[in-house]
Amino acid sequence: MKFPQNFFWGAATSSYQVEGDNANADWWSWEKQAGKENSGQACRHYEMYGQDFDLAKGLDHNAHRLSIEWSRIEPKEGEFSQEEIKHYIDVVCALRARNIEPMVTLHHFTNPFWFSSSGGWTHRRSVERFLRYCDVVTRVLARHVHFWITINEPTIYFSHAYLFGVWPPQEKSCLKAKAVHDHLLAAHIQAYPLINKIYREQNLPKPCISISQHMSAMVLCADNFRNRFAARLRDQWHNFEILDKLTRHKTLDFIGVNYYSRHLVDASSWWFGNLLMETGQSHDEAVQKNSLGWDIYPKGLYQVLLKLKRYGLPVMITENGICTSDDDLRWEFLLAHLKSVHRAMQEGVKVTGYLYWSLMDNFEWDKGFGPRFGLIGIDYKTYQRTVRESARKFSQVCKTGVLPVDPD
Repeated sequence: MKFPQNFFWGAATSSYQVEGDNANADWWSWEKQAGKENSGQACRHYEMYGQDFDLAKGLDHNAHRLSIEWSRIEPKEGEFSQEEIKHYIDVVCALRARNIEPMVTLHHFTNPFWFSSSGGWTHRRSVERFLRYCDVVTRVLARHVHFWITINEPTIYFSHAYLFGVWPPQEKSCLKAKAVHDHLLAAHIQAYPLINKIYREQNLPKPCISISQHMSAMVLCADNFRNRFAARLRDQWHNFEILDKLTRHKTLDFIGVNYYSRHLVDASSWWFGNLLMETGQSHDEAVQKNSLGWDIYPKGLYQVLLKLKRYGLPVMITENGICTSDDDLRWEFLLAHLKSVHRAMQEGVKVTGYLYWSLMDNFEWDKGFGPRFGLIGIDYKTYQRTVRESARKFSQVCKTGVLPVDPD
């Protein structure tokens, strides 16, 4: 199983989860108010990024996805920190110096506190505010960056923050969720020509722009008409509705896919809530789980990728990973999912890269520091980095582009 020579191999991070001391972000104050574990110094990546990128280079990564922390760049509305702008220029240039392709995310769940306290993404001016930040960041990084992700997992953001009420601002309002959904899409649709315009003004080649879309495989608990209908409904709402809109506006140069698990469909009634949300229990004892209880289902990545053929666009796996204390299981997860990617490519899906989540253990939002996703382990007392064996095995794949053959 061989991958193309120009394939992107690497891992992903997000600024808030690894940098530490992001005191101007909305999550920082919410963690204290909600009595959650505080992100604190996180992994101290803000100061240790050079060491972390050296490790990535040593593991034969040729690409790395990172995010810019909006709350650092614009700590007060309309005030941009030149010191923080220079920091992120240095970070991106540090990747370039190691021949690692930077893939930059502009919004990865966190917002400046001033933005959230004035209504966040429900506010009618939220798109305008995001575009102002986008303009500043793009102008300074355009010479160093070719790949941009405007918004990370918009479906997860508006559902967790405004439907389920488990993330800040912890609201449960369909009206507000709809407003946030619409504003996030408008932000991407308007950022796309803005970024392209800046590249033209700087006489740079056209960039590649997308979002990272969280996608799940829909699996029926029982094969009946209602469950099949519910699965189609969820597939459209969760996986494809946003992609459909953005492709209609011609604002995706590729599709960024974040895939972790499957969604078990078992609707007990025709009520809309049951059709869209109700899940069932799997009786398949062979299915393993990660430490958060998510099913490990590599076949689902293959299924999702095949459905993306309809768009005729290149696909980048921008996140795929497992939290576990069993590093052998991490390697099994990696290998099985890469086989699914390869199988989809054999059937005509244009996958251009695979980025594991995450380069290192990090702060997993409302779950705190417990889940261990990293190729590199972090000791949160000493901040010592330890390269796991799964990372070394993945390194061989990154280096050769060849998946090891299963022993007979």
